[in-house]
Amino acid sequence: MERVCFVLQVRADRLEEYRERHRNVWPEMLAALRETGWRNYSLFLREDGMLVGYLECDDFEAALTGMEAHEVNARWQAEMAPFFEMPDDARPDTALERLPEVFHLD
Repeated sequence: MERVCFVLQVRADRLEEYRERHRNVWPEMLAALRETGWRNYSLFLREDGMLVGYLECDDFEAALTGMEAHEVNARWQAEMAPFFEMPDDARPDTALERLPEVFHLD
């Protein structure tokens, strides 16, 4: 099992709307995440817009590739891209910065 942590930067003027969108994630997006092996997935948002994501999966690259095959993911990423500070041609799921694990207490 892989434990994956990543960071992204949410635009300061979009924080509340970002929170609201995640109170109402599309059911088909949730189903696609589950189907492709995303487990124990959480997002944490600091007041300055720093977003930290955490998930567990068997193979993160396979989980990303699996999501890429779902049409709902392309729609979700297009909807969410304006919330983030990143290059114009990037999508949140490809612009995330994965953090290396340095300690784990089991």
